[in-house]
Amino acid sequence: MRVVFMGASELGWECCRALFEAGQQVVGVFSIPREFRISWSPGAAVTNVRFKSFEGLAAAHSVPLVYVTKKMSDPEYAEEMRRLRPDLLIVVGWYYMLPRSLREAATLGAVGLHASLLPKYRGGAPLVWAVINGETSTGVSLFHFADGVDDGDLVGQARFDIGEGDDIAALVGKATEASVGLMRECVPLLASGDAPRVPQDHSLATVVPQRRPEDGLIDWGAKSARQAYDWVRAQTRPYPGAFTYLNGEKLIVWRAAPPDARDEDGGAGAPGSIVRKPAGAADGFGVRCADGRLLRVLEVGDAGGACFGGAEFARARALDGGAFDTGDMGNAGVTGR
Repeated sequence: MRVVFMGASELGWECCRALFEAGQQVVGVFSIPREFRISWSPGAAVTNVRFKSFEGLAAAHSVPLVYVTKKMSDPEYAEEMRRLRPDLLIVVGWYYMLPRSLREAATLGAVGLHASLLPKYRGGAPLVWAVINGETSTGVSLFHFADGVDDGDLVGQARFDIGEGDDIAALVGKATEASVGLMRECVPLLASGDAPRVPQDHSLATVVPQRRPEDGLIDWGAKSARQAYDWVRAQTRPYPGAFTYLNGEKLIVWRAAPPDARDEDGGAGAPGSIVRKPAGAADGFGVRCADGRLLRVLEVGDAGGACFGGAEFARARALDGGAFDTGDMGNAGVTGR
């Protein structure tokens, strides 16, 4: 079976490598540059923070690599697909809708991986949204591409837990392992014609939007300590991070502690107010949340890229009695979630 692989991320690179290692006949690779244009960010290019170059992988296996720099509907990409004569397109870590003209260039159409248990969390940044929403498990799905967003028939799925201490980097690792497993299991079945094809139950679908850096602002007045903790761990490295403002200075909250009994300190204060030395927590400082509990902040970064432990930052800034505020930001878009 002749396969054209389409990917632009670390996850895609790992899945493509797994196909080569399994002896699949990958005859070409399509990718997207690290910085690219997309419809939801019309004013500026976005940066794929999870980008990984396929150049070395493609060269090692003597297959052509095509970078997509125009609209996917441009005739040159359909022509390149026809030249490669694929039986199947495999799409992992891609950021554009795949037009029918490309899907129909492959005898068996296109399948792709989505980092959720479809039909839940269709759309952008599904892993980030799963953590923000406090889910305790999620998974990955291999599915046939159709005309809608993540709504095609399912080939296979793999579930994994979201631990209380898992941040987004840990979850990406779990998703990568599960995705490679699905590749190894399902692609041979697609080649032999024995793969299952299960329609999604569209009545159970949920849809989430793509996320931009400015969406990471922490609303202390709306989030409980638990919600603020999930907000922070969902958007930490490799993503731009959840952020707040102190006297107009943007600060990124890279790491916080899961709320526990220590955070019910019985103190008073408006949401956003800072407690430099929360009871029993020498490794950070506390921020009052909407439910009156404290979020213990363990690592903070400034706009210049410097990072500080929570306790160190609290001492240096003499934070006790202060409060975080909100403000505007003007970053260019970042994707890869």
